[in-house]
Parts: sequence; structure tokens; C-alpha cells
Amino acid sequence: MALILGIESSCDETAVSVVEDGKRVLSNAISSQIAKHAPYGGVIPELAAREHLTAVIPVCEEALRTAGVGLDDVSAVAVTHAPGLIPSLLVGINFAKGLSESRHLPLIGINHFLAHICGTFLDDPDHSFDDPSLYPIMALVVSGGHTSIVILRTDGVAHLAGMTLDDAAGEAFDKAAKLLNLGYPGGPVIERLARTGNPSAYRFPRSLTGSAGKPLAEENRYHFSFSGLKTALLYHVNRLGGAEKLEGQLLADTLASYQEAITDVLCRKAFDAARHFGARTAILCGGVACNGALRTRFLETAPRNLQAIAAPKRYCTDNGAMVAGLGWHYFRAGIFAGPDLDAKARLPLETKLPFRFDQA
Repeated sequence: MALILGIESSCDETAVSVVEDGKRVLSNAISSQIAKHAPYGGVIPELAAREHLTAVIPVCEEALRTAGVGLDDVSAVAVTHAPGLIPSLLVGINFAKGLSESRHLPLIGINHFLAHICGTFLDDPDHSFDDPSLYPIMALVVSGGHTSIVILRTDGVAHLAGMTLDDAAGEAFDKAAKLLNLGYPGGPVIERLARTGNPSAYRFPRSLTGSAGKPLAEENRYHFSFSGLKTALLYHVNRLGGAEKLEGQLLADTLASYQEAITDVLCRKAFDAARHFGARTAILCGGVACNGALRTRFLETAPRNLQAIAAPKRYCTDNGAMVAGLGWHYFRAGIFAGPDLDAKARLPLETKLPFRFDQA
């Protein structure tokens, strides 16, 4: 048995978890900063880092206490090192390094995208991250800061096939909510208000899909762009007389149509990538994967030859359990980081997995 302590501080959640053998979550402590950033309508990096400094020790103590273990029981420390906000990442990394050095524990650097994908399999008795029958995997990783398509190949490589060129899907929700004075974060409130709306009431643009009549450049086939959608919403609101005029059914129809444009593009591009790369499995994960409309469309419209899996909602938003879960796979493979582990805002196009299936 191996217990991995996972630390996550890539954005505005300070999270620490203890996971047994990559599957069984013993604790998942999280300190949220939503209230701190709400007045600004988005995350302020310097403020986030200060909050992480205050929270990381109490959250770690809570995780250990809930799991009923001490640091002497821990086998290794895994920490998110990329991608994310550099000031936030550095807090978690330096805390993890301190634990590693003082307790003589192996240190494991974690790719945030891969952690979200691995988190899909936590507490799941039917599926495992290292099950060869699932590969190749197409993963749609959707959050406030990232919207990406990742292909996990049988040769042990995770390939970043597509990413957002401007706003991520989560940002598109947050900025729409800010425009309409609905509060922060925007995703949950837009989903709630859109439930009674008509998603076909208004036709908002689907950028980088070729639907506007302009041929889509091949290099943008799996990339995303939501800045034009946000601008279209602004024009729509102004045409109707301003945000204060949107209420009742008009507001519901607007939000449902806006949400429909986002989910349509996400699923259309994801399944196109799954077909192109010969994926057997399609995974939906990341904070925006909590959105009910997106989850429904993803699971119900997946091609028949594709096994579609949505991450459990409790492991969609940033958490330490996904970091610890992935960390176990690196621990088992004996792949560790050195004291030079550093924070990175972005990731390379390809990252090595801790296993591969194309060898005899």
C-alpha cells in the first residue's frame, strides 16, 4: 500500500489530499478563494498567492487528520507544477519541497491537465487510468483558465492537440455573467438561469468551426476561440437596450443560447478529434465539466464506437485528490522530480505518461 499526499495550488483553490494506491480517496481538503476574487470578477494572481500562503498548512493538516494518517505514513509528495498561475504554483511547489526534504519523501511534479484526466477514475471500481483497453483516450479538459483537447496515446505520450487561442470556456461564462451583472463565478448561475430558456432562440457564433462560411484552417481544427462569442453577446445585449433590460424569459433565452454555443463547439471539436486520432474513450473533465448541459450533450451525443466518461463532479474542480491519484502512477514507476522542480505557466505539446502499452 502506498499513500500519496497531493498538493494543488495552480489557481485559486488550495487543496491537499491523501489517496491510497491511486484510487481510494482518504481525504480531499479544499480552501476556496471565490469570495476573495468575486469583487473583481476573476482571479487576481497576487491575491491568490497570498491566500495560498495562509491556507496551505491548515489545509494540509486537515487532509492528514481526515485521512487518519501522519506524515510518517506518507509514501511520497505530489504537487502540481504546471500549467497555472506562477505565483500560485510556487506556493504549492515550495511547500511540497519542504515536506519532501524534511521528511525524506520522494517528490513528484504533476501536469495539471493529466491530473484532471486521472481524477476521472478516482473511486471508480469499473475503470482505471492505466487500463490499456481504454487507450487511445481523447480528453476534453475544460476549466476557467484552460480549454484543451489532449490525446493520450498507447506509446505513453500525452499530446496537446488543441487549446484555446484566447478566452477559455470558463472565462466565457464568467465574462458573460459580469456583462449581465449576474455575479462570479459565472458558470453555475448561467446554467441555473438557462434551464428555462430556449437554446435555439438566438444563434450565437461558433468560432473556428467553419460554420460562418469561411474555410477553417487545418491548424485550427482542434483549437478554440470564445472571444468572438463574448463580443457577440455584448452586441446582442446592446441591441436589446442594455443588461438591465434582460430579465425573465428574455434573459433565460439569451443565456440558454449562449451556453448552447459553448457546449456545441466543445463537443463538436472533441468528437472530431476522437475520430481523427482513433480514440476508444472520450473523457470530459475540468471545472466546467460540472455544467449539466455540457455533461448531457457529451454523454448523449458521443459516437457509438466511443466510450464516453464524465469525471465525477466532486473531482472536476481543482483538487488535491487528482494530483495524488496521478502521483501514485509516477511513484509506482519510480519517476521522481529533483529539487530544481519549477513552476510553468504553460505546458509543452507533448508530455510523458508514467506507462505505455505498445511494448511486448
